[in-house]
Amino acid sequence: QVRLVESGGGVVQTGASLRLSCEASGGTFNDTGVGWFRQGPGKDREFVATINRSGFSTHYADSVKGRFTISRDNAKNTVVLQMNDLKPADTAVYICAAGTYSRLARGYNAWGQGTQVTVSS
Repeated sequence: QVRLVESGGGVVQTGASLRLSCEASGGTFNDTGVGWFRQGPGKDREFVATINRSGFSTHYADSVKGRFTISRDNAKNTVVLQMNDLKPADTAVYICAAGTYSRLARGYNAWGQGTQVTVSS
């Protein structure tokens, strides 16, 4: 089964940018949709963004629309989440998942461990 590993998290100030990567190993996710979810302290996991297998279709949560961009490089087996104009409300563990092109967690069957993003005010 494909293993997903996220990287790129960190501690930044309000307004800064971060670039998260999700890399697949032990297989490929080139024929699947890939999504990003996040779980903040004391909160439920929530949808952030998703991209279809070709990369031509994307969908975002309203809270990140216009600030975050999801993209993929199938040759490198990598999906990137570019996050700009970060806010303290974006503080969370960011988790990538492979499966269908969906905003629902049940649409995904492979999950990474997550990378922490902390935005200070």
